[in-house]
Amino acid sequence: MKKLAFLILSLICIQTAIAQNTKLAPFFKIGTSDESISALSTTIKSNLESNGFKIIGEYNPEANPNLGVVCFTRKDLQKLCLKSADRGALASVLKIGLVKKDGKTSISILNPDYMFCAYLSNYETEKNAYSKITADLKMALESYGKDYEPFGGEVKTDALKKYHYKMMMPYFDDPVELNEFNSFEEGLLIIRKNLEAKKGNTELIYEQVFTDQKIAVFGIGLLDKEDGEKDFLPIIGEDHIAAMPYEIILQGKEASILHGKYRFALYWPELTMGTFMKIMSTPGDVEDFMEALTE
Repeated sequence: MKKLAFLILSLICIQTAIAQNTKLAPFFKIGTSDESISALSTTIKSNLESNGFKIIGEYNPEANPNLGVVCFTRKDLQKLCLKSADRGALASVLKIGLVKKDGKTSISILNPDYMFCAYLSNYETEKNAYSKITADLKMALESYGKDYEPFGGEVKTDALKKYHYKMMMPYFDDPVELNEFNSFEEGLLIIRKNLEAKKGNTELIYEQVFTDQKIAVFGIGLLDKEDGEKDFLPIIGEDHIAAMPYEIILQGKEASILHGKYRFALYWPELTMGTFMKIMSTPGDVEDFMEALTE
């Protein structure tokens, strides 16, 4: 009996070690197409909706017609993410990136499990439910490719759960606090008003409001020609556009964003320090754009 117990314990330890050493990439390349971004977006959205997903936004990053992002969600995903109290709603939006080069359009997705692992406190305990969402997404897109080639770098799952780029760099739980309002309703009103006015050359791409939980997430295009997406995306890599748009989250009375030094490093984990230095001002620029939307 003791030998059996020891064997079981050993197997558990081995499985745990394997899980901790599993590596995840931030993106999957699905395939390429001769179709335009506009035509692809239309069929992709139809396929997603047929598989129970809800389209909540789309846009052209940098206002570039050769770049496209489709944003979508699903009710079971929303419910799961809301269980993770620390800004878990940020993970409730999945994204597809479209990049046209030399007459071909490449199709990629933000790897759901990469984002879930990095953002959500309940990822491990509800892994089966999250895995089903990923499987359903792959099924919805199988007509565009089935290989799902990982790209964009790799991070071990145990490191992803407490990810930061370098020593002294911010973690997920080191957000930038933008503003505190008198109420959730006031915050919602002010942010919506500023987005409607396109303050700071911003554009509302999607909005999710969870009234009962007093949580709202805004996906925001940063279209300023000098300091927005047009400035930093060509430097760090447009192939990763399924990481866009950047988000504001309003929880209760507080509006915040993930720190740029965390978020950019998370979705561009292969960035060298030299390249990171080329966008040294970008995290501050993003903070300025987002803070203005809360004033």
